[in-house]
Amino acid sequence: MALSKSHRVTMNDGNTIPVLGLGTYAPRSVPKSEGEMATKVAIEVGFRHIDGAFLYENEKEVGQAIRAKIADGTVTRKDIFYTGKLWNTYHRPELVRPALEETLKNLQLDYIDLYIIHCPMSFKPGKDMIPFDENQKVISDSVDLRDTWEAMEKCKDAGLVKSIGVSNFNRRQLEMILNKPGLKYKPVCNQVECHPYLNQSKLLEFCKSNDIILVAYSSLGTHREAPWVDQNSPIVLEDPVLGAIAKKHNRTPAQVAIRYQIQRGLVVLAKSFTEKRIKENFQVFDFQLTPEDMKAIDGLNKNLRYLIFKQFQDIPNYPFNDEY
Repeated sequence: MALSKSHRVTMNDGNTIPVLGLGTYAPRSVPKSEGEMATKVAIEVGFRHIDGAFLYENEKEVGQAIRAKIADGTVTRKDIFYTGKLWNTYHRPELVRPALEETLKNLQLDYIDLYIIHCPMSFKPGKDMIPFDENQKVISDSVDLRDTWEAMEKCKDAGLVKSIGVSNFNRRQLEMILNKPGLKYKPVCNQVECHPYLNQSKLLEFCKSNDIILVAYSSLGTHREAPWVDQNSPIVLEDPVLGAIAKKHNRTPAQVAIRYQIQRGLVVLAKSFTEKRIKENFQVFDFQLTPEDMKAIDGLNKNLRYLIFKQFQDIPNYPFNDEY
């Protein structure tokens, strides 16, 4: 995966994606204005890839930040790469384009650069992001994701989005799309949890063999938000091996964790709402990890998934039961 001077790589549809992006998800306890501030700071320090989602409920604020940085001349629209996500309640083919149009309206943009199916699990359509029945069980919906994918392809053909991909898909689910009769566009990417404790080596190998880019979320571990994450799980950035490598290179453990993924050929999302850390997280293009460093970090893998969404385990297409 050859890096251009602008830190971009080419996807299977010919479009390019910056290898480092800002994640904009924030727990509900964080004010929406923080997302706007973080996006502005990120663009100022050099980030050109902004990863958002309808689910995050801050698209308006993130859009305001992007448009402010275009208005003040920091960037042009073409400089910015924005990722949006199709939420689980919009998998029915007739709902896909309206969902994307809602995202465009929130952002006040004419198109987005990448639109991905957020998760392979389909929920009952409606105003509730996560619909529950009277027994507090999530209400699923019966949708063939190959039909959802066709509707995504039509959005690309309509010029509403430049590239289309998926997220949280396992190998079996990717194969279902890749083997679909009449497939017009392959997914350009699969965005999944990936960090030194869950290095996704098998899924990475499969994606590379199919010219699909693996995009890493929770690349620095996770925000440890209850109830989604086990509060007793170990913290990646406190790992002594990462710490020792960081000390050797005079870097932070976060910078080492990001650099590790870039050198493996992944696109990496890093999330922070702190100006100092946002700046640090972008300073990963002026040093190189040695083969010994890479091997040592490979050795940290525990197949530890922070985000397992236990509440969804009974939903069809739950993606985390398969080995990869």
